[in-house]
Amino acid sequence: MSAAYPVPAADAPLVVFDFDHTLYDGDSGSHLFKWLIERAGWRWLLALLVAPVAGPMVAFLPTRRAGISVFVWVGSLGVHTHAALDALITTYVAKHAAAIQARLLPIALEVFRQHRAAGDRVLVATGAPPALARAILAFAGQDDVPVIGTLLAPNMGGMGVQRHCHYAMKMQMLRDAGYTQPVAVAYSDSSADLPLLHAAQQPVVVNPKAGRVAMFRRVLPPATRILNWGCPGRAGDAVHAR
Repeated sequence: MSAAYPVPAADAPLVVFDFDHTLYDGDSGSHLFKWLIERAGWRWLLALLVAPVAGPMVAFLPTRRAGISVFVWVGSLGVHTHAALDALITTYVAKHAAAIQARLLPIALEVFRQHRAAGDRVLVATGAPPALARAILAFAGQDDVPVIGTLLAPNMGGMGVQRHCHYAMKMQMLRDAGYTQPVAVAYSDSSADLPLLHAAQQPVVVNPKAGRVAMFRRVLPPATRILNWGCPGRAGDAVHAR
């Protein structure tokens, strides 16, 4: 598919898309790790045991990475390499292909393609593992786009979160990957992406929770668009596909 788009110039506008609830209807990482945990009854029981501690940790920004890492570890016990984890991701995507494909948001993908066709430097920055986001984007022929995502590493017999591509760390990971130019446009649904939205010359909020709309209007520039790209149960001004 890359041949269908011009190669971005070095000074092309940098356009950053979040993934979950932006291009994909749902939390793709949670869906993956729920499946990993449900592969065996003992994993499910272990997840129930750690949930009273790890669950509340996920709810709060300062402890979110540690809480998520616990559930990642439960789902990946016995997985010691990135290659083994990627193989499980491939299996997960293959087993759930129809459901995953149905969660890709057509209007979002249309905007994504328009930016690529214009020669913009498009990338995805997500809290999901990069291999998962790329595998899902492959359904839309967009898996050749750079993906910056949460990095996992071997930890105590399984995998744990090494760098969570989330909040300020998302911006740090973008810069560390060489994307040091100003962000021209950023698309996200989440208040956890406020550092990215604040950094963008043109922030665009898509598919936000209804309870977050007033906050976005308060903290982002007055002309910021708040849109709904066909994500059920989410707020924003409706956009219709061409």
